[in-house]
Amino acid sequence: MARITGSVCRLCRREGEKLFLKGSRCLSDKCAYTKRSFSPGQHGKRRTKLSDYALQLREKQKVKRIYGINEHQFRLYFKRAERERAVTGEVLLQLLERRLDNVVFSLGFAHSRSQARQIVRHRFILVNQRPVDIPSYLIKVNDVISLRKDENKLKLIRENIKVNKDRLVPQWLKADTDNLQGTIDRFPKRADIQFPVREQLIVELYSK
Repeated sequence: MARITGSVCRLCRREGEKLFLKGSRCLSDKCAYTKRSFSPGQHGKRRTKLSDYALQLREKQKVKRIYGINEHQFRLYFKRAERERAVTGEVLLQLLERRLDNVVFSLGFAHSRSQARQIVRHRFILVNQRPVDIPSYLIKVNDVISLRKDENKLKLIRENIKVNKDRLVPQWLKADTDNLQGTIDRFPKRADIQFPVREQLIVELYSK
């Protein structure tokens, strides 16, 4: 798991777009990117034309930061995607979407992927009634995601669901907010990715 020790708002400013790393705060007037939509540092306001390599690198960094993984993990996902008999970029995004921490976030149980990783690490998430504390665990079709009975944590989840009620759950997931569980209907498709990403740039970067 990639641990970010500094300000995550700087990451959004560096990538030039909101990555929604702090949940609902990113939608409020307190969002640092809304106040300063330029790169951090004394030269942040300078407009420079990026090379092809820089564009590819920035796209990779953006995806890594959205899912909260480090370079080693990302490279392993890419190598696995390359071995599949399908479009490499789409398989890569599918693998990242299938991570348990991302599923917990997508179901609305957490306000950010960072909080979702923490919830998983604390053995609060059950997959098919068995506790799983590995954020990178890849879910499968028909898996059922539920919660361990802990009133303090359940209160947190209910609050998150209330805050995230306007956020759309991806079509490949089925959320049952009344019973606090979710089901994996199918694997995610390219059209299910809810943020702008040019995965072909990442493929070109690693193919050099």
